[in-house]
Amino acid sequence: MRDAFPGDFHPAWIRACRRLSGAGYGEAVSDAYMRYSPEISRLVSPPVAIDLADLVSRLAIRSGRTAACLLPEQAIAVIRSAGKDQFPRWLRLIEYISTSAAESVPLVLGQMPWLLGQAELDGLESWVRIGIRTAEGDPQRRLRFFKLEDAAALLWLQRTSGQIGFADMESRLKPFLTALWGDTPPLRETPANAPEQARRRAGFDGNVVRLPSSFPGFQPADSERLYRAAVAHLAAHLRLTRERFPVGGLKPAQIALVSLIEDARVEQLALQELPGLARLFLPFHTVTTAATAPALFARLARALADPAFEDPNPWVAKGRDAFFASRDDWHDQQLSRRIGNLLGNDLGQMRVQFDAKNYVVQPPYRDDNLGLWDFGDDDQPAEEAEHVLSAARLRQEDNDERPDRAEPESNPDGDIGRFEVEDLPFDGVLVARYPEFDYVTGRDQPDWTSVKEYQANAGAPAERILRLREQRADLASRLTALIRSARVSRAERLRRQSEGEFLDIDACIDAAIARRIGESPSPRIHGRYERRSRDLSVLLLLDISQSTSERVRDGKQTVLEVECQAAALLSQAMSGLGDPFAIAAFCSDRREDVRYIRIKNFSQPYDGLVEARLAGLQSGFSTRLGAAIRHAAADLAGQRSYRRLLLVVTDGEPSDIDADDRRYLVEDARKAVQGLSRSGMNTFCVGLDSSAEASLERIFGQKNAISIATVERLTELLPKLYLTLGK
Repeated sequence: MRDAFPGDFHPAWIRACRRLSGAGYGEAVSDAYMRYSPEISRLVSPPVAIDLADLVSRLAIRSGRTAACLLPEQAIAVIRSAGKDQFPRWLRLIEYISTSAAESVPLVLGQMPWLLGQAELDGLESWVRIGIRTAEGDPQRRLRFFKLEDAAALLWLQRTSGQIGFADMESRLKPFLTALWGDTPPLRETPANAPEQARRRAGFDGNVVRLPSSFPGFQPADSERLYRAAVAHLAAHLRLTRERFPVGGLKPAQIALVSLIEDARVEQLALQELPGLARLFLPFHTVTTAATAPALFARLARALADPAFEDPNPWVAKGRDAFFASRDDWHDQQLSRRIGNLLGNDLGQMRVQFDAKNYVVQPPYRDDNLGLWDFGDDDQPAEEAEHVLSAARLRQEDNDERPDRAEPESNPDGDIGRFEVEDLPFDGVLVARYPEFDYVTGRDQPDWTSVKEYQANAGAPAERILRLREQRADLASRLTALIRSARVSRAERLRRQSEGEFLDIDACIDAAIARRIGESPSPRIHGRYERRSRDLSVLLLLDISQSTSERVRDGKQTVLEVECQAAALLSQAMSGLGDPFAIAAFCSDRREDVRYIRIKNFSQPYDGLVEARLAGLQSGFSTRLGAAIRHAAADLAGQRSYRRLLLVVTDGEPSDIDADDRRYLVEDARKAVQGLSRSGMNTFCVGLDSSAEASLERIFGQKNAISIATVERLTELLPKLYLTLGK
């Protein structure tokens, strides 16, 4: 040991070992430290290895003996993978976890090699902080997160590591498939609780395509190509694999080989229609010269995909020759079974061992072959075949009960010329994806939210808007007068004034000339700036989340009714003055469904249809404010006015059911408002009967937010608003 702890370090190390032995943590803790600390000393330094004993002791107290035993062993793995320069930072991370989530330390340490394979240390640190923050002090939720049982845990790990995943690619893959085959099967992310093999490969079940949340180990550009290759391959199966193969008495190796031949068959048929797919598939076919079953299967897959590839192995050559000799029979699906059975028998005679449990299909873009096989009446296939086919049969999700693609039914002759019109629900159209700011990591999460536009339902305006117009005619007149009196435009430079803010040089020169020639000079030698016209565009954004169905303090009206009244009165006033304005409403159902409803566009007149849409608004769902602000800003950016104002009307702070941290959406909305300010757009918030004034002021600024409970207070709002815009 003296080579690891030379000189005075050796007695110090002996004292550290004795402290751990005498602390009562158990022999396993002290033995683990004594076994691994010399190697840590050699890799980093003796002082670091000696100081590690203190952290081992703290972990034993806070997180238990298991964590204390794991720490020295995992420390060596971290030093070798991340480098000794990153080791102190890793120790600080473990210390942080032990103080903030002591019960989770054994889980994190046990998965450390795998975690460092997914993300670098800075990404891992962000992931840990997100897991602790989102649990909001609940130990059970932290355990689910760090066990990766929480679906969000894998997604956050993918984001913090910079990987390209399903969430990034979904919107790009659908048009890609449509361009290839003219059809887009439903795309679904593999559930986080699926077996590991199923999470590593794509698959299909019926018409539904299942894709991994990410492909770990691939660079972002390669991951994008891998996703495209995977969906192109699966689409070929959906198009060209007509029926499932019965498992019968096939052995696992035969099942894997029949699947491999079927993969090659559908790809070759697809290449006859779309030869360019070869550039997508072939780069992922990598082979080695090993003679193991997985290596031979990968070599055979390459030989069947690339006719120019020559492999010296007789078994691979036999499979290649049999496949290409049957080129005329490629449209016969049973060809795959015949060749696969033949090669499977030969493999058995070669005494090559096939480990069905650990077999993973290669190349990585190919599917797990689950959708190719029929297991008969028994829902549970044989154990060995189950290992080959990703160890599970994944059922379609609940929202897949109504498939997106269905085969047309043939109509009998008696139905010719008949048709039936059926009203289908409008589920919204995905129009944009926007980033979302995570204040914990201090970074934007690109394409994190999906905005879908929904049709506005027309209500009965006579009951709300028309009665309001009659009852509040005096208020409407005062609002119109206030808006008319505001001069929001670019300041014009007025010359030759009798008094003003600056000297008009031209007027001064003319006055001097007049004086020289004996004429009386004009006293109008000043100039000033004045706003004489109106140049303002306004987008009114209404919050229609479920909380707006509650009544305001006086109990007579709901928050939504007050919103609609305020919108109607402001719209009537702006319409009479000719100001361009638009009206929209929003709510959200998680980040994948931020609902945006257009009530009036800038080019549309304010008429009965707009009032009917206002009256038809209904409360529902949540308030993901940041995404709605970004989408409204995209509309407002198209206006060429001097001032562009986004006027947000809401009843509380942002919230959504998939965001447990209350501060998270507040900080994101604040970031969105700052983005508008940098783009030259103004934002102002009206809180209706809101108890969240602090949050609104945090988002919009103290001078750009006001809380009112009745429409009468709009007369107090407008002077403050236009004073801000007039600066």
